[in-house]
Amino acid sequence: MPEDKDGLRKDLRQRRREFVVGHDVCQLRVHAIVMARLALEAAGNASRIACYLANPFEVDVMPIIQLACARGIETALPFIAEPDQPMRFLLWKPDDRLVTGPFAIPQPVKDAPEIEPDAIIAPLLGFDRAGNRLGQGGGFYDRAFAQHPAARRIGMAWSAQEQASLPVDSWDQRLHAIVTERERIDF
Repeated sequence: MPEDKDGLRKDLRQRRREFVVGHDVCQLRVHAIVMARLALEAAGNASRIACYLANPFEVDVMPIIQLACARGIETALPFIAEPDQPMRFLLWKPDDRLVTGPFAIPQPVKDAPEIEPDAIIAPLLGFDRAGNRLGQGGGFYDRAFAQHPAARRIGMAWSAQEQASLPVDSWDQRLHAIVTERERIDF
């Protein structure tokens, strides 16, 4: 197993891809629905939750957004104006319009209201049982976690993305919980 973050990212992307390819769409959908309930439990009494829109190999969090909206919880998505600017969380619900942002990621329109999230549901490439998270490498989520220190930080991952340990830098922010298709791990 590579020790450096770039080597780990490559390995973990492959493991995540193999996990998804090895399951049928119905299985992945059922997992996402069960994981949505676990993630909302991990969020506690949040009234505003920031989520993400998944790429084909990440955990689909649309069930979290739908369940949160049904419960009257405000939902938001990441918004990045420019690649060198911090990520903000703008209100969004499933019927709202999306635009293509930097990195070709769909995001809310720029004039959507910004929120202060009570919980941030984050994608990741890898995690360990100490609450460490390895992301894509841009640092957007670590900076957002630092900007919103009161928000619960919840990672969404497939069990195949677990590592015995991860290399940690001084700016890396630990998670409060991880939700996989097998379990919820609280830290």
